[in-house]
Amino acid sequence: MAEIQKVIESQLLQAAKIVEDKLDEEIGKMERMDEDDLEALRRRRLEELKKQEKLKREWLSKGHGEYDEITEEKEFFDICKKSENVVCHFYKPSTFRCQIVDKHLSILAKKHIEAKFCKLNVERAPFLTDRLKIKILPTITLCKNGKVKDYIVGFDDLGGIDDFSTDTMAWRIAQAGIIQYHDSAPPQSSVRSQSKIIRGKQNTNDSDDDD
Repeated sequence: MAEIQKVIESQLLQAAKIVEDKLDEEIGKMERMDEDDLEALRRRRLEELKKQEKLKREWLSKGHGEYDEITEEKEFFDICKKSENVVCHFYKPSTFRCQIVDKHLSILAKKHIEAKFCKLNVERAPFLTDRLKIKILPTITLCKNGKVKDYIVGFDDLGGIDDFSTDTMAWRIAQAGIIQYHDSAPPQSSVRSQSKIIRGKQNTNDSDDDD
């Protein structure tokens, strides 16, 4: 227990040191700038803001910002064609842990409009479920540029517990480059949960529902 705690503390200290070094570097750059440099920086920043605003309008026009139910398999392909980043939850109404995923994805859909969040009942999508080899529920597919890039299967990647945080879900989705999550280190609750699994205190195989 003490050794695991030391490893966690060391990781957190390293992450804090990296952030501190980056801040020092940025402050140093600002101090060396003259008026022309600052004006050019302001112009670039204004252009970036304009591009971001244009992107936001485009995302919202495609239905981003909402966690929608897909009723047909064809919709899944249409969404993946329209949106660069897609988070799709394959679920079954009778599976309790799918409801937990719904709660977190509903929150993230509103916070991360850079991705389209949706869900699809596997009972209505036998062809797609078989094609994507989805056998355990819940399964979240993370798609980029029309292709499935990664899967979150069950809760093993989320700490192996039912009460993982929404931040833990966001961090895991961000590992596939689907949403923007600025902290490179996983949330502390996720680190603690993973350490429990390493010690053999939890077994999450029973928590997943075979389809």
